Amino acid sequence: MEMILAGILFATTYVLLLALPNYRAYVALAGGAAFVLLGVLPLTAVPGAVDWNVLMMIAGTMGLVELFIASGMPALLAYWLLKKVSSVRGAVVALALFAGLISAFIDNVATVLMVAPVALAVARRANISPVPVIISISVSSNLQGAATLVGDTTSILLGAAANMNFMDFFWYQGRPGIFWVVQAGAVVSALILLWLFRAQKGGIEAGERPVVTDYFPTVLLVGMVFLLAGASLVPNTPAMINGIICTVLMLIGQCWYLLKGKQSIVQRSLKAIDVTTLALLAGVFLVVAGVEAAGVLEWISAQFVQLGGGNLLLVYSAIVWVSVLCSAFIDNIPYVAAMLPVVAQVSNLLGIEPTLLYFGLLVGATLGGNMTPVGASANITGIGILRKEGYQVSNKEFLRIGVPFTLAAVISGYVLLWLLWA
Repeated sequence: MEMILAGILFATTYVLLLALPNYRAYVALAGGAAFVLLGVLPLTAVPGAVDWNVLMMIAGTMGLVELFIASGMPALLAYWLLKKVSSVRGAVVALALFAGLISAFIDNVATVLMVAPVALAVARRANISPVPVIISISVSSNLQGAATLVGDTTSILLGAAANMNFMDFFWYQGRPGIFWVVQAGAVVSALILLWLFRAQKGGIEAGERPVVTDYFPTVLLVGMVFLLAGASLVPNTPAMINGIICTVLMLIGQCWYLLKGKQSIVQRSLKAIDVTTLALLAGVFLVVAGVEAAGVLEWISAQFVQLGGGNLLLVYSAIVWVSVLCSAFIDNIPYVAAMLPVVAQVSNLLGIEPTLLYFGLLVGATLGGNMTPVGASANITGIGILRKEGYQVSNKEFLRIGVPFTLAAVISGYVLLWLLWA
């Protein structure tokens, strides 16, 4: 009876998350509270159910990235990139690859916000619609978010669930990590973009060189990457070391600007910490802990195994492509948070090491989010920027880029993962 109740609560929570996108945090927290109030999840288990390391890591990265944006460094990097290309097609693909590179280390939404102004300028100079340019940047940002531990919330969730450190995303258990799988997808999808923009062969100029007002945020951001990598090589580090690193570096950057009398930039950094996302994750952690305690995740895991008939290739395929389908319409953060323990259970039932299925989940859920305009926050952000510029993006315009880009990236990742990890 408890499992049925937990299953109903779980399903209701996720239906409401989909139906009420503006109230997702409230829905998730209410769902978590319902599990506690009905006795499915003991009150004493609540503090341990929430992954505080993940929340600190996300909050610290968000605040630090805003300081990086305010410094003007991203615009300068884009300027240097445009100096190296000679055609509109080359500029669009280069901007998409550049956005992907940045997005491997900072939040996808922040990446779109940084690169979009340059993309708009490119479109104006080339006298073309900015719609396909912004879409290309958005989907590329979302793609590379799965490449490193700090690239996206879904990667942070995977790192916490699988006890993976920063370097494990590059090389894990003696084999290439998911970073290289994502890069293969990036190469194939870049070829798709070159083909889609094949008619845009006119020249483009870089314009005036942007001014960087402060290099310290860049130092802090680069330092964050090195510290996370270094911490991953040190044995017996504290469980919350990644969250501590990101949060402390953000606070150092904010103190730096306070000492310089630039309170407005500190305020921007604080506002960039998306409390809604943090609350959403906290609620999802509780919901997942509740259904896990009630045995629902074991039942779902058994269904995946039954669907695949116990065959690893079929189970792997089901996890990847079900994730693609779900993440095309559902935000991939709560989806991945719920599916990670399911994948662990599936691996136990099959008697295998879970890495292949973990990576398959991330490829399907993160790369699959590019299929539709609502599949990823980066896509929603890009469309919002275009709306402010007076452009309405139709589903057809988005799908023209999103579908071939997604299929190219997912299929290449799906095949390469199987060859490397099966």
